[in-house]
Amino acid sequence: MVKLTLIARVTDGLPLAEGLDDGRDVQNADFYKQQVKALFKNLSMRQNDASRMSIETGPYVFHYIIEGHVCYLTMCDRSYPKKLAFQYLEDLKNEFERANGSQIETAARPYAFIKFDTFIQKTKKLYQDTRTQRNISKLNDELYEVHQIMTRNVQEVLGVGEKLDQVSQMSSRLTSESRIYADKAKDLNRQALIRKWAPVAIVLGVVILFFWLRTKIW
Repeated sequence: MVKLTLIARVTDGLPLAEGLDDGRDVQNADFYKQQVKALFKNLSMRQNDASRMSIETGPYVFHYIIEGHVCYLTMCDRSYPKKLAFQYLEDLKNEFERANGSQIETAARPYAFIKFDTFIQKTKKLYQDTRTQRNISKLNDELYEVHQIMTRNVQEVLGVGEKLDQVSQMSSRLTSESRIYADKAKDLNRQALIRKWAPVAIVLGVVILFFWLRTKIW
């Protein structure tokens, strides 16, 4: 069965629409939604250029397609036919582009197209029961094949992003520490200059004060 459906802009990972009742029958739904957000982040960083992919996660599989800078993603049971999952996404893609295509790039707030949920719910109902004549016909449709679509594990996909994040964090930390060390070095140089020239300045000050007092007295 189809469990989750989310649509996001690939260029920045901004979520555009989501099935509003998604996750009610999924244990740890928030955990899987966090994985989806991490996947969208990876896609926005161009860490995965595949336009169609299936990603196994626990008892489920994420299926996604990317078209026109938009990622259409659904999470289904592992037993759910891959062919139906991708045809479901194709239906969402076609309608989303038709209804919102001109506004996708200018959307500035998350879930700007939340009203698209109505179409998501309607379409999801059509694909829930794999035994209907309609879905059996789609499964037998040889015009739409999914054998070439790669299947990977979620840890393999997100692990790349985690490693890059770690490198980025380490780089930021090193940059921050180098600035601290540079500031400390400036302070030490300043203190060294003070220690070196302070005695000279004191002697000069005493001499100048002595001559000034002498001119006042005499």
